[in-house]
This record gives sequence, C-alpha cells and structure tokens, in this order.
Amino acid sequence: MASSPSSPSSPSAATAHEPLPKAELHLHIEGTLEPELAFALAERNGVELPYATQDELRRAYSFADLQSFLNLYYALMAVLRTEDDFADLAHAYLARAKEQGVRHAEIFFDPQAHTARGVPIGTVINGLARALDSAPETYGISTRLIMCFLRDESAESALATFEAARPHFDRITAVGLDSAEVGHPPSKFKEVYALAREAGLKCVAHAGEEGPPAYVWEALDILGVDRIDHGVRSLEDERLVARLVADQVPLTVCPLSNVRLRVIDDLADHPLPAMLDAGLLVTVNSDDPAYFGGYADDNFTAVRDALGLDQETLRTLARNSFRASFLDEATRERYLREVDAHQA
Repeated sequence: MASSPSSPSSPSAATAHEPLPKAELHLHIEGTLEPELAFALAERNGVELPYATQDELRRAYSFADLQSFLNLYYALMAVLRTEDDFADLAHAYLARAKEQGVRHAEIFFDPQAHTARGVPIGTVINGLARALDSAPETYGISTRLIMCFLRDESAESALATFEAARPHFDRITAVGLDSAEVGHPPSKFKEVYALAREAGLKCVAHAGEEGPPAYVWEALDILGVDRIDHGVRSLEDERLVARLVADQVPLTVCPLSNVRLRVIDDLADHPLPAMLDAGLLVTVNSDDPAYFGGYADDNFTAVRDALGLDQETLRTLARNSFRASFLDEATRERYLREVDAHQA
C-alpha cells in the first residue's frame, strides 16, 4: 500500500469553519500540476515550455472536449523527470487536499505517459510513494495509489506496464483505465484486468463519461471493476441504473470536470441530484483540479450552489466517499464518525 491509514482526529475536533471531511477517489496526480510548479520544474530540469508565462498557460485551460484537454495534459508532463519531481507534485496536492477537508485520497497515476518519455516506472512510483508515506503524519491524510492504463494505447502496452510494475505491487492498491474513452472500450483490456484480479489488486475504470452506457456494462461484466469512474451517462440506461443500485457500485463523479470538458453544458443541469434520487452510490471528486477549476471541496461548494443541495445531501456525499473507498472497515468507520460529528 502507498501508506498506512492515519488515525483520524477525534470527532469533537470538528468545527464549523472546517470543510466537510471527505475522501477523494478520482484524482489524477498529473492533473494537479499547477502552472507555478510546472514552471519551477521546467526550470529545474531545463525543459522549455511552449508558454511564456504562467498566465499564458492558464489561458490555455479552455477545452472543447476530453481530447483537447489531454493534448495539454500530456505536453506539460515533460517537466516531470525525477523522483524529486514526483514527490514535489504529490506534496503540493496533499497540502491543497488538507485545506479542502480531504482525509483520505486514492490517487491515480499514468505510468505509460512517463515511461514513453524515458522515465522509469520505479522513478514515478518511488517519488510518489515518498510523499504519500509521509501524508498521515504531515497532512493527516491516508492514501492509496492506483495505477492507470492509457486506453488509447494498446492492450499489449498495458500488459507490459503491468509486468514492469510487479516489483512495486506493495505500493499499489488498484489498477484503473483512463485517457480518451470513445473508441476504446473496456473490453480491450480484459486480459490485464484478469491478471490484476489474480494479483489481488482492486479494479476501477473510467466509463460512461464521453463513452456510452455500454462501456459501463463492459467495465462491470468483462473487467470486473469494483468502482466506475465518472459514469454520468449511466442514467441513459434504466437497466444499468438498476444494476448499479442493486450492487451499490460506486460512481466517482467529477462535476467541474464534466463542465470543463463539455460533457455537461451547465453545472445547474448536472445529473447528480437525479443520480442520488435513483439510489446510486455517488461520490464527488476533482479529477484534474489544476485544469478544471477546483479541488475536492471546491466541487462540493460548486454543486451546493448550482444545484441547491442542502447540508444533509452534502453529508451523504461525504459519507458515500468513505463507503466507496478501499479503506479497512475500522478506519472507514472512524472517518464516518468524523463526517457525522461535523457541524455545518
């Protein structure tokens, strides 16, 4: 595991001015690369960015769709070269997460995006782990690490990445599937997911964001996932909704991301209330917060304001985040008590 769970503070420590305690289950660590750190790492590593200033880079954070975001996302990764770079990236996220009320974070990383640039997978994992191992003491945050496969790369590349990561499985809790969804169904990765399950790893996958509900079915029935990342298009299929409700399969929804990537035109039209009303186990997360305009509690605040969610609904979303996590039961219960003790 990336680290051992921390011991949450006693419920009586919760105060009105603190954000609601929550778990973040859909967070790409590469997507937390803020312009300030990007420029600092570029200078440290002698990398020339295609932007003259931080403000110019921020202005580039206007996306027509998922692919337009991914183009910038992968380009900026060029600044990440060393263990120190990945450790600094994770520390920067954890510091922000603490301020946002995050008590537990299950963090995605994309090894293929780094190994393709000549960065060894061990450099990535060891750098991230250095920060995550210190997270309980330094930030009061427990963590898990999820290794994602890029779905627009080949199934063979995913298998090679999986084998390269075997020496690091003590650091990895789960495998995931991300990047360009349309045209890359989950079934493409059946073999590597079977190996992951055999190795005792948990399984998650992005599905039903830009892709159709059929991709959610495949993730469930072919990949055998424990969680669906995004899943907002599941509402288009009543039978799928019934399945997700019956099995209480968690959906890690990312509202600000959905708007920035034009999955949903206006946050006021987000299907989150309908998903909750249907009985789906929905969580709220930030996805790639440096690019999409907000971290975990920023997303909570945004849906509260745009959708008129009351405090009890927000508390339900916070409870759901811990229920949907890969925590042990004792730690999960301690975190849930923190949520219940929080004063709005």
